[in-house]
Amino acid sequence: MNPANPYQWVEEYEAKLADLKEKSENLTENVAAASATVTSKDGAVTVTVGPNGGLQNLQLGHRAIELGGPRLTALILETARAAQKQAATQVLELFKPLGEGTEAYQMVSDSIPDDEVEEDADPYDEVDDEPEPAPAPPVSKPAAAPQPAPARGRRGAADDDDDDNQPW
Repeated sequence: MNPANPYQWVEEYEAKLADLKEKSENLTENVAAASATVTSKDGAVTVTVGPNGGLQNLQLGHRAIELGGPRLTALILETARAAQKQAATQVLELFKPLGEGTEAYQMVSDSIPDDEVEEDADPYDEVDDEPEPAPAPPVSKPAAAPQPAPARGRRGAADDDDDDNQPW
């Protein structure tokens, strides 16, 4: 760029703005359409999440009924986390042309967990099938005798004279 030629500078600036506008429009369209669908290994649970990680769909297969509440809950959460990570990675890739190298890109990148679930790990191992015992009811203390309410207000001059005549 030739700083002595302001017309060239304006043309290059306008070209950069047009490119930025096109990338921004593409990002808006693609992010709105982004989603991720993940099915558990056993096929019992399928979760679809949107670009923000919000749940869009949950499908339970025939095997889901056999799992029982705690195991099914764990499997739904595990599958949802995988779908959320997949959606976040997809959004990051869409954001790359517009924001790579910026603090915003780094912030989005850092928010995606990089811990992978081991392929051999069984999500059901972490779930306790035994229900927790109900907590003991709280022990109540005997009610204290009601205390008389303190007298309020200012005594008038006439009351001071009565104290002399009635000391009790």
